[in-house]
Order: sequence, then structure tokens, then C-alpha cells
Amino acid sequence: MQTRHIKIIGTGKYMPKRRVTDSEMDRALGVPEGWVRKKTNVIHRHFVEDETASLMGAKAAYAAMEAAGLTFEDIDCLVCTSGTMEQPIPCTAALIQEAMGQQHSGVPAFDINSTCLSFVAGLDVMSYMVEAGRYRRVLLVSTEIASKGLNWKQKESAALFGDGAAAAVIAKSGPEERSRILSACMETYSAGAHLSEIRGGGSGRPAGAFAPEAAEHYLFDMQGEPLFRMASKKLPDFMNRLLAGAECSIANIKLVIPHQGSAMAMRLLSRKLRISEEQLLYITPDHGNTISASIPMGLHEAIRQRRIERGDRVLLLGTSAGLTLGGVVLDY
Repeated sequence: MQTRHIKIIGTGKYMPKRRVTDSEMDRALGVPEGWVRKKTNVIHRHFVEDETASLMGAKAAYAAMEAAGLTFEDIDCLVCTSGTMEQPIPCTAALIQEAMGQQHSGVPAFDINSTCLSFVAGLDVMSYMVEAGRYRRVLLVSTEIASKGLNWKQKESAALFGDGAAAAVIAKSGPEERSRILSACMETYSAGAHLSEIRGGGSGRPAGAFAPEAAEHYLFDMQGEPLFRMASKKLPDFMNRLLAGAECSIANIKLVIPHQGSAMAMRLLSRKLRISEEQLLYITPDHGNTISASIPMGLHEAIRQRRIERGDRVLLLGTSAGLTLGGVVLDY
């Protein structure tokens, strides 16, 4: 069962208070003026000051519920779809529920983590639960603080990331409505599992084993070039399978909302997958790469900017650590 009669009924976004320009990043990284913009095309991004991931998630969640015309009492399930966690235990979804002031609600709260593709995975999985009638309305929240885990010695990856949160409420669409999920696909090639990772903090390298001389194991580590090569080889065939599941071609897609990677990744998408400039939503210059929040942020911006209207066909697409490829074709 690929087709699911699911409707995105509200989205929201929260950006941290601190706005960081490319010039500030040039100075922080010790590179020549203009280097960050040339390498990443990120003009500015946001870093947290006193915000937590759960606080940002709560603010984005309330914005999404307001857009949907709902209150928390209308929500049956809260799912955190993030690649980073606020703390190892409990799940970030429970902390978001607490930050929303709903700690006595009893609404189930749990996490779905597929790093940068967490929102795509969460939308795919939870849409079946809504279709089956297990839940009526599900709140998906992606909230990411990348700035705390950057390895400033890896200048190209450190220059790309930003913090922020986005949320969406999904519900079953009515019998006369066109909103639906047509196709979803996810493929993991663990030959690339160690090309993008944080090794420390889990049971393999627990927090108690931290030592200053081993600090790099507790920071983000990305081997950009081999990761890019691997993804570029896999994406075209993956895209064909995803579109075949929806029985459509790229020409039928009104808007492609990708994971907001580097400028090089965006060029790859356009060239290899034959996505026109008009079809591609690109928010990297004023957001940076916000990990799992980048796709729902793009969705929110597409709705806010009226790049999509009800019934338009949309493709959510990206790659994540694993190496995983994932996408969803939906009629908004």
C-alpha cells in the first residue's frame, strides 16, 4: 500500500535568536574573507544562545498547530524526527512535550531518527498509522542544534551548518480532497556508514570515557568527497524507483524540496536528476544545513511563499548518514 490519504494541515518554524553571517564564520574558521560563501553559499545561519532543542521544538510545534487551527488537545501523538538529541535519555519527544507545558497530557511521545532524513522517515511511518486510524492527528517535530557538535578543524563541514526547528501536523484527508502520499522510498548503503558520523556518546564510546585528547570522537566527522561521490552514483536510480512508485516523472513535480546540503549538492540534484531551477526550493543561503529540520523548513517556506497550493505534486528528497537515500512524493 503506497498511496495514503494523508494531508499536511499545518507547519511551523523556529529560528534561534543569534544570526551568524558568513563573514563571522570566516573569522571563526580563520579563512580569507568570502571563503565560506564561496564554498557553501550560506550567507547567514542561526546558532542557539540560551535555547534548547526541546524549547525550539515546542515553539515550532505551537506554530504548526496554530496554522492548522488546532490546540494540543487535538493532537494524538507527538513524534520527534531529529538527527541529534538533547540528551541520551529520555527521548527528545518527551522533552518537547514538557517544554510545551503538556507534561500531564499522556499524549504518546517518541523519536524516529534517520539523521538528516528523520522527517521523511517519520512522515512515511506515521502516515500509515493515521491511514489505519490508530491516530487522527500526529505532530512531527524536527529540532536540531548542529553548532554544539561541529569540528572546527573540518572547515568545509563546519561552515555549512545552522540550528533551528520545524514542525508539521498530519491528518487523514477527506474523501473529496486531493491531498495524499503517492510513494515513499528509503534505501541504506552502510558501506558509507562511517563517512558521516559522531562516534562518541553512545555505548561504543560512552560519555564517561571522554578525554580531551579524544574529543574529536565526540564531534561531527564528515568525509565530504567520498560521501558526495557515493550519493551521486546512487541517486539517479533511486529517483527512478521513487517516481515509478508514484507513476509519474520529474516533469509532473511542481516543487522539489530537498535536504539543504551544500551548493555542490544542490548542483548535483539539478544536473543529475534533471530538476529545473523553477522546480527546486533552495533555502540554504539563509538557513544553512539544519540537518533533519531542513526538509520541513523547506516545506514550511514553500507554503508560506505560496510556491505550492493544495493539490500540487511535491517531492521531498535527500540523503543522510548511513548512507541513506530517502524521498516522498505527495500531493499537497
